[in-house]
Amino acid sequence: MLESAGETMKDHITDILDNAPLALLNENDRLTISAHIKDCVACDRAFEAAQISALLVKARADEAADNAHNANPFFQTRVLAAWREQQAINKASGFRRLWSATGALVASMAATTAALGVLTFIAPATQPVTQQTAALVPYSAEAVVMDQSDNDQLTDDQVFSAIYADDDEGK
Repeated sequence: MLESAGETMKDHITDILDNAPLALLNENDRLTISAHIKDCVACDRAFEAAQISALLVKARADEAADNAHNANPFFQTRVLAAWREQQAINKASGFRRLWSATGALVASMAATTAALGVLTFIAPATQPVTQQTAALVPYSAEAVVMDQSDNDQLTDDQVFSAIYADDDEGK
């Protein structure tokens, strides 16, 4: 036992005091501490500080327990209500959390869609679109029926000018 106390004296007893509260120290640790503080002033002060702090903590806990009986009777009700409310917020459904995160975006998209729908159906068209039913066909009925190929086929430029001729006249 003296050898273990001698080894502990090299390391000081602060490790023992830091690892466990005084009330939970075993008999071996108590003997080691009492043997070491006889020779080491710094460890003696540390042990006294640990004893004082343990007494202060116990006194403060006793005082808090005594004051708990004298507390406002509605305090516990309010604290429990606030705690339940916080728990309810934390356990909200997945849809509720999703809506709280994306609600503003979804609402703005719905408003934009509604505005575009109103503009599409209610706003008058500035110029009515007229469809032409007749198209210029470079083939005659005989050529199609008799399968006669005509070497006088139109070029692409002639086809485009025939198709878009009416568009140029309207301007």
